[in-house]
Amino acid sequence: MKNYIFIILIILCVFNVTAQNSASAAINSRATIIDPIKIDKTVDLDFGNVISAYNPGQVILSPDGSRVAFGVEISSSMPGNVNPAEALVTHGNNNYAITLPDEFTLYNQENPNQILTINRFTVKPQEGNIMDLIKIGGTLNLEANQVSGTYTNSSGFNITVSYN
Repeated sequence: MKNYIFIILIILCVFNVTAQNSASAAINSRATIIDPIKIDKTVDLDFGNVISAYNPGQVILSPDGSRVAFGVEISSSMPGNVNPAEALVTHGNNNYAITLPDEFTLYNQENPNQILTINRFTVKPQEGNIMDLIKIGGTLNLEANQVSGTYTNSSGFNITVSYN
């Protein structure tokens, strides 16, 4: 009888130990696919007509299209084409960051050794639901006695947008 009780106790211990040997749970999963962010330029950056001076100077073009000159002059009677750059950013109502260059160089079309630099870029988004219009301004830097002519750079500067 002792053997039977001992065998029963061993069997109960074995069943008791193996009864909690594993457990499982069902895990749900999901993925949300969003459209890639997209940017399309609509208007180029144009500082308009600037009158050279004997001293270095700057023209600041704001994203709203207003200009302020320091050390040089801008003519209200002959402003030329004055436009902040514009681009459409399609973002699907997601947050994003805008990266602009530190500096960009323009070259005189007649004399490529003559340059102007643009720096201190500024940007102002006009926010929409899935698409924003961003306007970009900057500071045009002129040397003393800057040679007259049209300054441009056909490669353009890059503006990068990326999801946060």
